[in-house]
Amino acid sequence: MTHVDLFEFALRLADGGRISAGERRMDGASADWQVAAFRVGTDADLHADQWERHPESDEVVCVWTGAVRMILRAADGVGEEPPVTLRSGAAFVVPRGRWHRLELAEPADLMSIAQRRGTRLEGRTETARGRA
Repeated sequence: MTHVDLFEFALRLADGGRISAGERRMDGASADWQVAAFRVGTDADLHADQWERHPESDEVVCVWTGAVRMILRAADGVGEEPPVTLRSGAAFVVPRGRWHRLELAEPADLMSIAQRRGTRLEGRTETARGRA
C-alpha cells in the first residue's frame, strides 16, 4: 500500500503495528482503530439527525477545513450540552461511550479516529419519544 484516498477508504490500525486500507464503516466487528476522512456539505452528510456512541474507545474528530458543531447528549441522558464549534485545525475528543452528533456550520473536511466495534446510532426523534 503506497497511496490511499482517505475520502474514499479508511485506514485500519491493528495490534502489532499493521496498517491496512479498506471500506469506511460506521460500525464493525473489528477491534482495529479506524482513521477516516469525510467531505461534508450538508447536515445529511454528517447524519446530524442521529446520535452516535462508541463503547470501545474515545473518538477524536479533527476539522481540516470549514466548521462543524459538536453536540454531546447531557451526561444524565436528558437534553443536550451547549454545542462546541470546531473550525479548521481544531480537534475534539469524545469520551468513550458518550452519545454525540455533529451539525454543519459550513462545508468541511473532517477526520475521525476511533474503534468502531459496537458503535450504536440512535435517531434524535427516537430519543425525544423515549424521553417524552
